[in-house]
Amino acid sequence: MSEFKRVTPDFSVAGQLEPGDVQRAAAEGYKTLVINRREAEEPGQPSMADIKAEAQAAGLEFRAIAFSGPPSPAIVAETAAMLDEANGPVLAYCRTGTRSITAWALAEALAGSRRPDEIIALAEKAGYDLSGARGALETLAPKA
Repeated sequence: MSEFKRVTPDFSVAGQLEPGDVQRAAAEGYKTLVINRREAEEPGQPSMADIKAEAQAAGLEFRAIAFSGPPSPAIVAETAAMLDEANGPVLAYCRTGTRSITAWALAEALAGSRRPDEIIALAEKAGYDLSGARGALETLAPKA
């Protein structure tokens, strides 16, 4: 079972989910499940189709915003749009949660939802060090 790390009341991250985690996510009130992991990155990884089927069976919206490495501007924009459109709490996952928290952080800065210091502090409370992304967050944040 993967640990769901709450970042805000409306956003959490997790490492690789197993099909049983999807039902638990629905039971815990998540409405959207986002995969930030590419298909077949490593042997034994559940397929995107299997996770999507589980999500749909559990009544969750399923979004694939898969990437590797630092998120591109297109991924950040897609993440920001998804967060804006989400109809309730979002659970995003990848191998360790790092890609998911990074995409969220950059999307929050781009949208102007939170200032870089707040984004870094929220990530830290969830167990992720985004201090190295401060420059990117400040570049994306709207100027006062």
